[in-house]
Amino acid sequence: MAKRKRRRRREPAATSEYRDEEGNVLELRQTLSPATIRKLAEPPASAAASVDDAWQRREEMLFERLAVRWEVAGLPIDRQALLLGRYRMASPRERRWVREAIATHVARYLPELS
Repeated sequence: MAKRKRRRRREPAATSEYRDEEGNVLELRQTLSPATIRKLAEPPASAAASVDDAWQRREEMLFERLAVRWEVAGLPIDRQALLLGRYRMASPRERRWVREAIATHVARYLPELS
């Protein structure tokens, strides 16, 4: 008889919360794996990608890897696919706030990405 493998439960990563003036809360992971950090440091795969495309993709990747939860207008979102979808639909003002929160977060917890 085959033995079942036991899955070890990982401790949840430490997080930090950022609030905007409207009371929305963005919760971000404080750490990333070395492989994820290397992936974020890679240049765009295509030489045809513009500087703007590369910048946009890096911002989205940072959000995707760091965001754990985002509460907007009292509605908490914590599923990864929904978080990314909400980020893509965010208003320019919301995106600016998220970028500023991530920049502050990266400078504090992940300076190797700055």
